[in-house]
Amino acid sequence: MRKEFIILTNNPLVKDRLGEEFEVEFMEISYEEVLKKVRDFVYNKHELLTHPLSGSVKPNETPYKSVMVAKKPERFDLESVKIIDSAIAACPKFEFKSDKYAEEVYEDFQYIDYTLISSALPSAVAW
Repeated sequence: MRKEFIILTNNPLVKDRLGEEFEVEFMEISYEEVLKKVRDFVYNKHELLTHPLSGSVKPNETPYKSVMVAKKPERFDLESVKIIDSAIAACPKFEFKSDKYAEEVYEDFQYIDYTLISSALPSAVAW
């Protein structure tokens, strides 16, 4: 059975490349604010399907984040709550520096985030 999901993102590349085929909720907000939106979904019984700190790019290094959650609320998942709360708590531990990059670096970070969320699609579609 296919697991229905929503991708929450602030990455315009994810919206452009995946928005036609999948449900993508694009928001022009910060990395940390994306995590807080994900937290709102998780607190409303949407299961977290991808880790909010996936990849080796730290929250302070990139302004882009995409996270997959179950489309339909089912049950309060304590593990999802712990993961998203820990991810949000980690954000202030890093000095924010992604506002100091040249313009072309932002395109690289968009592509990295797009690649990370795309790599989760085969598993989500196969459920």
